[in-house]
Amino acid sequence: MSTKSKTESSVAESNVGHVSASEKGNLDPQDPAAFEASNPVAMYRSHISELLAPIAKKPAKDIYDRLSWTQTFDKGDLGLAVPSLRVPPKEASAKAAEWAANFPLSDLVEKPVVAGTFIQFFFKPQPLTKLIVRSILREKKLFGTNPKLGLRDESDPSKGKKRVVIDFSSPNIAKPFHAGHLRSTIIGGFLANLYEAAGWDVVRVNYLGDWGRQFGLLAEAYRMYGSEEKLEQDPIGHLFDIYVEVNKVSKPEEDEIKEKKEHLEKLAADKKDTTELEKEIELLESKSVNEKARQYFKRMENGDPDALATWKRFRDLSIERYKKTYARLNIHYDSYSGESQVEKERMDRATEQLEKSGVSEDSRGAVIVDLTKNPKTKSLGKALVRKRDGSSLYLTRDIGEAVKRCELYDPDKLIYVVATQQDLHLAQSFKILELMGHQDIAEKCQHVKFGMVQGMSTRKGTVKFLDDILRDVGDKMHEVMKGNEKKYQQVEDPEQTADTLGITAVMVQDMTGKRINNYEFSLERMTSFEGDTGPYLQYAHARLCSITRKAGLTAEDLEAADLSLLQESHAINLVRALSSWPDVVQNTLKTQEPVTVLSYLFKMTHMLSSSYDVLQVVGSEPETKKARMALYEAARQVLNNGMKLLGLSPVERM
Repeated sequence: MSTKSKTESSVAESNVGHVSASEKGNLDPQDPAAFEASNPVAMYRSHISELLAPIAKKPAKDIYDRLSWTQTFDKGDLGLAVPSLRVPPKEASAKAAEWAANFPLSDLVEKPVVAGTFIQFFFKPQPLTKLIVRSILREKKLFGTNPKLGLRDESDPSKGKKRVVIDFSSPNIAKPFHAGHLRSTIIGGFLANLYEAAGWDVVRVNYLGDWGRQFGLLAEAYRMYGSEEKLEQDPIGHLFDIYVEVNKVSKPEEDEIKEKKEHLEKLAADKKDTTELEKEIELLESKSVNEKARQYFKRMENGDPDALATWKRFRDLSIERYKKTYARLNIHYDSYSGESQVEKERMDRATEQLEKSGVSEDSRGAVIVDLTKNPKTKSLGKALVRKRDGSSLYLTRDIGEAVKRCELYDPDKLIYVVATQQDLHLAQSFKILELMGHQDIAEKCQHVKFGMVQGMSTRKGTVKFLDDILRDVGDKMHEVMKGNEKKYQQVEDPEQTADTLGITAVMVQDMTGKRINNYEFSLERMTSFEGDTGPYLQYAHARLCSITRKAGLTAEDLEAADLSLLQESHAINLVRALSSWPDVVQNTLKTQEPVTVLSYLFKMTHMLSSSYDVLQVVGSEPETKKARMALYEAARQVLNNGMKLLGLSPVERM
């Protein structure tokens, strides 16, 4: 066996004993072995690539980058497609056989298996079991994290962490927290957790819809229908209710004005006298709720203290309520920003910059950016920057906000978690930023898009407030829990547990498919314990907790377990699955898909489920009991880590 192989083997053994949870945060980032302890599969990749490099006459890094997961364990733990190393297709099979035959003996990896143009590598069970189970038991919640990935310069940690600003959720004040906001909240919360696990500095921003003429309408609604008591009790609900009421008044008024204006146009076309009708329309407009709303919003824009005080109160009360709802989803924010927080001077400066650089042009009194002139951006159309009346638009605000975020946070990346429907708007924003001289900012911007939720409504109607949805799903889970009276009696706080299960059900259903896909909101399916659902995942965690309680072993017992006793194929395959968890986290940074993590957790829990009859803990021999319990505790820890990464709260009883 080569010296290199022995060295790698000793690294594996030494990491088992010396990388503790408390030490991990202080690992030297310039020590590859230390960081490969954060990702065991990475260590195996290094080992294989360094042994294979002189045989294949290829750089070890090229081999490392091309060693990939296999779909099933019968095809190995890692696979190498020989053609991916720029080997001509006609020679690939022969080269695969030659490289495998010459691969040296290793303490960590079995003799490679050739399957056509692929080489399959199987990890040796005993060293892997010792490395993985011991690492998980010591690192606990840190297993799977890797601070190296978040360094601005891996060779010089003093340059600090990379920073990402994630803009997600962004509900409109006084409007329902609809399905799109829910998806943005779930996906954005997950991405924030993911980047933190990878060592990034994460800034969570909630960019509220908190400005515009609708706030003038809301102020008028509060004057007409507002209740101080109801506002304090349920600000979002009450503001929405009075907003609906005032629209019942304003819409007929607007319809009447529109109808009279159409009649005016006909009279003018027929060259008939329109004087009286014009006066009538003018009077209707001056008395309309919408005109009062326009006047109120104008006062807000002009900085009227009373108008701004009312608006600020609505905003502050809404944010306090949002915070409580977000807390249920394990989400918090560093900044509650919003359209109102983008200064007029900043927007004016952006518009002036566009004009000076020749990017924008006048179009019948309005200011536009015509992106159709360039063949590369033709599909982006014409973007309206400023209306004829001089008022700003979302686009101007978003450009100003992007510049402001870069000044405030100096980020390496700006992520916008927004529905696919906003694809054009964001693409225009990013392109205009580039054209106006902010290419550095434009290159940092990324739109993480998602599809829509269909059929999402509550039992009491179609208004989709998030609290209503979570209450409905929690009630449904409570009903399901009551079906097993014996277990129900053992749960310390059944209502809280039902609420947690309900939230898990909603979040897991949302994350089950790829982000871009639409999905049907199904209360029955998401609350089922059959199939790959949130409740099933919680059940898997609760069952492992139950086994721990029944086993009655201490942490010291598990630490001293003889892991060489874990020789059953079920145990070995479970260890192989656990070993890939850090690799899954690292790969998810590339996919930015919650389903990458979720699929892994379901696959791992299915393996667990099929192991219980074979790897029984209670009733087995004392040493075997310790070894199996150590394995189950490692599995529980990884499941717990994965669920928390997704933003879920694992339960211990249900």
